Amino acid sequence: MARRRFLAQLAGLPFLSFSAQAAEEPKKKMLKIMMKSAWGSDDPTKAAFPFHHGLALAEAGHEVQIFLLGEATSLMRKVTANAVVPVGWPPLSEALEKIMAKHIPVFA
Repeated sequence: MARRRFLAQLAGLPFLSFSAQAAEEPKKKMLKIMMKSAWGSDDPTKAAFPFHHGLALAEAGHEVQIFLLGEATSLMRKVTANAVVPVGWPPLSEALEKIMAKHIPVFA
């Protein structure tokens, strides 16, 4: 009991409470991330990874770009994107709509 009261008094001191607040609120560093993929519609789960992961990183506050090459460039066609449904993830068309709404650049 006495120990708890003593610690409560220490927490009330201004110089100790300031350092406790600084320790509780670490600064988040915004990262610049480029997601690269060459997976096409032949493997829908791997093809959707850069879109879903890029979207999650953008929602966390990071600056994201998606770079597609090879077979992955075909995913930019609306017909192909609508047909890609990864296992355990939402359809690629939903992710693309959210990516376009967040203005995440996609280079193909």
